[in-house]
Amino acid sequence: MSSELPQQKIEPLLESVSSKRARIVIKHILEHGFVTTEELKKLGYDHPPRAARDVREAGIPLETFRVQSSEGRSIAAYRFGDLSTVCAERIQGRKTFPKKLKRELYELSHGKCAICSGKFEARYLQIDHRVPYEVAGNLPGSEWNTDHYMLLCGSCNRAKSWSCEHCANWSRDKLVQVCLTCYWANPEDYAHIALREIRRVDMIWDEDELQAYEELKRLAQRNNVPVPDYVKRIIAKYLGEI
Repeated sequence: MSSELPQQKIEPLLESVSSKRARIVIKHILEHGFVTTEELKKLGYDHPPRAARDVREAGIPLETFRVQSSEGRSIAAYRFGDLSTVCAERIQGRKTFPKKLKRELYELSHGKCAICSGKFEARYLQIDHRVPYEVAGNLPGSEWNTDHYMLLCGSCNRAKSWSCEHCANWSRDKLVQVCLTCYWANPEDYAHIALREIRRVDMIWDEDELQAYEELKRLAQRNNVPVPDYVKRIIAKYLGEI
């Protein structure tokens, strides 16, 4: 349940927030009481949840609720949450990842995305906290420790962000151990995906494997099923023959 936040308590925090995007969101809420996704887009942010996430990562709680857009559609809006939960140590925002950390992660992963195993040039891979920063900040002893980070391609990073942001542990409980047993933190050994009892395999067919994929797609189409379902049929048949 939200509480009204005295402006005089938020304004000093605003001065310490280093993220430009977070500062703009905070100032808008201070002036108007809340900010909608529609307003954020007008402010130049095409991905409003990312702007809201910047505020949360700065340690300032936000609540999401629904309002009507100028066109009468139901859209998300953000307002301040409970001031007592402000995480002061995050106000200065994230520290910039050193180039050395990315080089080490790239060598350890052999240039592959931790989720889809696709191989990319280093510039196309992004460093990500295994346990989302919004949940735990920088864990004690984690600073630049490669065990606490992973490299993700842009597509997988966006997928992880969406899944995490819609997880109850992200928005409510913030239990580190729950994140550590999630697919998005440890795809090689996990118990759930954002608290859902499901399993997932992300696969990429690269260069010399394309012919195999095209044959797989042809067979799937001939059987009138999507490629993922056809892969499941093959696996089920193979396991049944073992």
